[in-house]
Amino acid sequence: MSQAVSRTEALEQALAYRFATPALLRQALTHRSYAADHNERLEFLGDSLLNMVIAMALFERFPQAREGELSRLRARLVCQDSLHGVALELSLGEYLLLGEGEVRNGGQQRPSMLADAVEAIFGAIYRDGGFEPARRTIERLLATALAAASLDSLKDPKTALQEELQGRRLPLPRYELCATHGAAHAQEFEVACVVEALSLRSTGRGSSRRIAEQQAAAAVLAEIKA
Repeated sequence: MSQAVSRTEALEQALAYRFATPALLRQALTHRSYAADHNERLEFLGDSLLNMVIAMALFERFPQAREGELSRLRARLVCQDSLHGVALELSLGEYLLLGEGEVRNGGQQRPSMLADAVEAIFGAIYRDGGFEPARRTIERLLATALAAASLDSLKDPKTALQEELQGRRLPLPRYELCATHGAAHAQEFEVACVVEALSLRSTGRGSSRRIAEQQAAAAVLAEIKA
């Protein structure tokens, strides 16, 4: 426990935020299996902040977008996979405080648990420093995803690839499960998308087969467009 607490200084550096009340960061990293003073309330707060900040950013960036389009863009940014990616960049699993059972079951690598901790950290920053530091942290950590957001991206890659091939009067792609990685509670799927008519094959990886297929389709589509 003391080792996890002492390393939080490195986490603060990664967050680019220094807590005036370090106990808030500790609480954000504490799972209910570890202590009664856990992170679920901060997670609730952080989830609301995240939705607001991303909504504000999209509202300003896409002044012509309709409500439904903005909602779908936000849903793509505010999701477990997106937050799991943030958690991996922060090496957040190293800092989580978990009960022995959760440690044995691989909780430190579980995407849902890591995503929840990211939201809890956002809530903790808000409680510690107010809205502006929380907003800046959210926008910085999701900057790549925000920059990549576009109205064109609302059409999922598998659909876009299918339409592209149909427009060229080519057969539809084939998806192959190549491998699964990790334990059952935190599996990662590797899927290949194959377009034989164009001799193209790309792979994608994700926490579900559907996500891996979408990534593989996006990679093939990018090759076709290039």
